[in-house]
Amino acid sequence: MKSILPLLMILAMGLCIILSIEGCSKQSADKLNGGAICDTNNISYSKQIVSILQDNCYSCHGHNSTVGSGGVDLSTYDAVSAYAGDGFLVGNVTHAPGYNAMPYGGPKLPSCEINTIIAWVNQGAKNN
Repeated sequence: MKSILPLLMILAMGLCIILSIEGCSKQSADKLNGGAICDTNNISYSKQIVSILQDNCYSCHGHNSTVGSGGVDLSTYDAVSAYAGDGFLVGNVTHAPGYNAMPYGGPKLPSCEINTIIAWVNQGAKNN
């Protein structure tokens, strides 16, 4: 019986590892920002994108606050969608080479917010 105990322990540990791997899902992998789930399906401009822009961009790129911001105003859908369409928005928020890292002088936006912007652009940058 003693010779079978180490084998049972190894099998039990293997089973635990397999179950923990199986328990991982895209949803659990997307948990960011204090445990909130980062849902990048069916992004809404008015609900998600505007909120991200208000919190992180409008102080420099909002209506009547474009001084020192290269004249970039992100306060309207038409402006944001134009920057989304030419890659400027995603390039800047992801700090891609050749773009201006935004927010200026600050760290990158949280991954969930960046992924939300990218998903919105990839979903056609709809005005919804």
